Amino acid sequence: MSSMTKKALAASLKKLMMKTSLEKITVKDVVADCGVNRQTFYNHFQDIYDLLGWIYRTEAVDGIRDYKTYDTWQQGYLRMFEYVSENKTFCLNTFYSLGREHLDRFLHEVTYDLMMGVINEIAEGTKVTEEEKNFIANFYTSAFIGLMTLWIQDGMKEDPKRIVDDLNKLIEGDIARAIQKYTQ
Repeated sequence: MSSMTKKALAASLKKLMMKTSLEKITVKDVVADCGVNRQTFYNHFQDIYDLLGWIYRTEAVDGIRDYKTYDTWQQGYLRMFEYVSENKTFCLNTFYSLGREHLDRFLHEVTYDLMMGVINEIAEGTKVTEEEKNFIANFYTSAFIGLMTLWIQDGMKEDPKRIVDDLNKLIEGDIARAIQKYTQ
């Protein structure tokens, strides 16, 4: 029942964000749309921003769980673009609101996790430290998020597949070279 309630609250928030900016939406608005009482909301979430973060963590993260390898990271990154595109109004509303940190945090967590999967695969059997792997992952995560942020700011016009293909051409072999430099 708890999961269903959370999903219903999430659907209500997303529905309201199609017409109203996040800052103007209250818990009262969400529970009225959802047909539950305020206490039910607070049994699951601290505030609207907590619900917003939950939406990003649950909806989008599941979509890339299986793409954390060197051969599949491109599909994982493309799935992130697709999620943002499929939820364009919701994501843009978040992007241009006080809740942007939740979108930023989601993008960072998902991208970092994707990159660490690739890095751990490539670094297996080497003496690269966790600190060094974290540095490499943070570097690529920042670059990937920067590309996605520019895409969002430009109105999501460019084909995400083209962006991912260009990125793949640009960095092909670079992660392995970075790891190799740490092992010398």
